[in-house]
Amino acid sequence: MRTHYCGALTSESVDQTVTLCGWVDRRRDHGGVIFIDLRDKEGIVQVVFDPDVEKSFTTADSVRSEYVLKITGRVRARDAATVNSEMKTGEIEVLGKEIEVLNAAETPPFQLDSFTDVGEETRLKYRYLDIRRQQIQDKLVLRSKITSKVRQCLEAEGFLDVETPMLTRETPEGARDYLVPSRTHEGKFFALPQSPQLFKQLLMVGGMDRYYQIARCFRDEDLRADRQPEFTQIDLEASFVDQDDIMQITETMIRTLFKEVLSVDLPELPKMTYEEAVRRFGIDRPDLRNPLELVDIKDLLVDVEFKVFSGPANDSKGRVAAIKVPGGSEKLTRKQIDEYTKFVGIYGAKGLAYIKVNDMSDLENGLQSPIVKFLPTEARQGILERVGAENGDLIFFGADKAKVVNESLAALRVKLGEDLDLLTHEWAPLWVVDFPMFEEDGKGGLTPLHHPFTSPSCTPEALLEAPEEALSVAYDMVLNGTELGGGSIRIHNQEMQQAVFKVLNINEDEQQEKFGFLLDALKYGAPPHGGLAFGLDRIVMLMTGAQSIRDVIAFPKTQTAACVMTDAPSKVSTHHLNELNIKLRQKEKVQ
Repeated sequence: MRTHYCGALTSESVDQTVTLCGWVDRRRDHGGVIFIDLRDKEGIVQVVFDPDVEKSFTTADSVRSEYVLKITGRVRARDAATVNSEMKTGEIEVLGKEIEVLNAAETPPFQLDSFTDVGEETRLKYRYLDIRRQQIQDKLVLRSKITSKVRQCLEAEGFLDVETPMLTRETPEGARDYLVPSRTHEGKFFALPQSPQLFKQLLMVGGMDRYYQIARCFRDEDLRADRQPEFTQIDLEASFVDQDDIMQITETMIRTLFKEVLSVDLPELPKMTYEEAVRRFGIDRPDLRNPLELVDIKDLLVDVEFKVFSGPANDSKGRVAAIKVPGGSEKLTRKQIDEYTKFVGIYGAKGLAYIKVNDMSDLENGLQSPIVKFLPTEARQGILERVGAENGDLIFFGADKAKVVNESLAALRVKLGEDLDLLTHEWAPLWVVDFPMFEEDGKGGLTPLHHPFTSPSCTPEALLEAPEEALSVAYDMVLNGTELGGGSIRIHNQEMQQAVFKVLNINEDEQQEKFGFLLDALKYGAPPHGGLAFGLDRIVMLMTGAQSIRDVIAFPKTQTAACVMTDAPSKVSTHHLNELNIKLRQKEKVQ
């Protein structure tokens, strides 16, 4: 139907007769000459219709934005005065000879250009129109390039693309499963996979050696801005490997992606332990572009009378930490400090103490803060020395349970970095390693920090004796404060797997019911193996500079996990429910 793409025409195409197909981006009537900017996936080209071709001119005069056209004409060079340097095809235009309206179009509900200022819900309701915008198409094109390059990299390393089931059984992987009722097995349900975790481990038991998959995954999680109920993982697993092997393979892949897709040379990734990351940054996915750090001052405040500090300082689960903001005394007003105080309250902090360092040589009058009077001179001196303060700096403090301090100051650090433009470079990747095997679940028990198939770095006996002290052979790749992916060396023998289940209070009957197939497989010569899963949506979001993962998914859900375009989820007929032996129960109304 067409001979060329609109955006592919160049000055080398001059004097060629071409047939183009696409959408009307703009139509203009300039003194009896009609200009149509025709758009397709490669870009836009200007087509000119003169009145001397009467039939075509009349048709061109009737078209409007988003009409679908087929145009035949001759490519010619533009006059020097009319060259458009901002267009890829700005040196040429097409003199239209024939035009056919393939389909008319109603006026779109919003402009399909870079100046579109419309709510996200409207864009998602008409997503098929939103996708016509160059900004969205560019992101989806780059996503395709990324997945293609991933396949090349992994297949060059001997990985095989193997599909795993989409209908499986419910498993505890940290989030709720999406359940699918079975018509043929009354009262029973499939679950959509949160990840291919168990199946890829079974592939290793089966001797496949190296597996990968661009896998669709599903998690019925509480709503968050950066989460989707369905998402895509770059999933891989390999046998007879250790942690360094997996990290080397995946680091090479990510650095190759950035080099060949963005022409960016990522540095070699440094390693940082989980303990160091949380101590210095309050979080296990630190943004190393931001120079601000948390500094522990707990030991300096054990004996002060100020209970806000001394309470957490004397609590084994408490933390007192400070963040020094260079020049912050002059940069931040009291109003801004009050806004930051409200901000950390989101994370459970009861307040945000601060000290403005006006004159370090005067510990009585040179420090400005409501809390200075409660701190003895030795404590003031110790704090200033510990954080490396200078005149003009501002020091923020967090004092509470360690979890509250870490989460609130980590978030404050990020916000300060953005607000004060503190980021020092564009890309800062790293590996975070040596994660705890378990964390407290808030109910007096333990839960896996990653998942229960991660290998501890100790023996089964040591794990059972002191599970809260055990570290795991796990590793996360972090870029600019975002976790790109996480993985681990897996448990490959039954004794260790059962020890982990015992720590998690999963009794033998429950083990057999939920994981009997895995425990059986581990008895038949399972090799040492490990892997990693990257969040493809997050990688594309970072590489395109998008503000949300929804911008890099063709048909995303809203923050309420709904599709406003298709009106999903939707009700189903009573007949269908009866076939599935399902009866809906009405929630009781609160009186």
